Amino acid sequence: MFGILNINKPAGWTSRDVVNRVQRLVRGEKVGHAGTLDPLATGVLLVAVGPATRLIQFAHLLPKSYRASFLLGQQSVSDDVETEVELLANPPIPSVEDIEEILPQFLGTIQQRPPMYSAIKVDGQRAYRLARQGKDVELAPRPVVIHTLELIHYDYPEIALDIHCGSGTYVRSLGRDIAESLGSAAVMSGLERTSTGNMGVTSALELDDLVDDIEHFLQPPTPLVDALSRIVLSADEICELHHGRAIAQDLQRVQSAPWQLEEPHENIAGFDGEGRIVAILRTGPDDTFRPACNFPLSE
Repeated sequence: MFGILNINKPAGWTSRDVVNRVQRLVRGEKVGHAGTLDPLATGVLLVAVGPATRLIQFAHLLPKSYRASFLLGQQSVSDDVETEVELLANPPIPSVEDIEEILPQFLGTIQQRPPMYSAIKVDGQRAYRLARQGKDVELAPRPVVIHTLELIHYDYPEIALDIHCGSGTYVRSLGRDIAESLGSAAVMSGLERTSTGNMGVTSALELDDLVDDIEHFLQPPTPLVDALSRIVLSADEICELHHGRAIAQDLQRVQSAPWQLEEPHENIAGFDGEGRIVAILRTGPDDTFRPACNFPLSE
């Protein structure tokens, strides 16, 4: 098996729960997901099966879209409703105009402090595990990119936003920081990932749709490398790469990535003439392309 599943993760399930469900259906094949969703979240979870798991690292480069809801005037240590929520005393009640005026400040590249309850490692341990032990976890701000940010609903205390953002963005933190700019606080009360790259929730599978004949649902893993430049290879070039040998570098044949990054990734996705991914290439020191990894032509 060599492909991906676009699954609409249900609320209450961890991303690992979904992977385990698929693992039981593919009988020994490797399985992995491309981007964790919190248990309260729903929406697009790309699950790679077989050799496609080697492409997950590139899927993390893709932009993602979310519809998120927050409750203003409230706060929690996890920045969402998964932990005890505390109500602020007499918080300000912003107007729609107040909110729309502040949102442009969060567009583009911004510095964001990740939530304490996150999977980021601190001294070799996950931050959320340290936080659950009552330890004070201070995570350094990091740059993230917010492409678009739109207010779609407001009825105090609830606010809902559509967000299109780059890799590594914590939506909980974004809601928290927007509220702080309004002189208040916020907890995330709902989240749906509506897309990862070109894979949208409207075409996602429900878990109940998955049956023993899972190969019927597998899609080609091409969307996982949509952030990489690409090249169509000849049969002779594919043969050389699959024997671990370098091929001549031909930059004129390299095509732009469907999702172009601000800084292009060093690796290039290699395809055969039928549009199947056959290798990941890296630039060699002697004007060559060398195989970073190959994929079976029979898959």
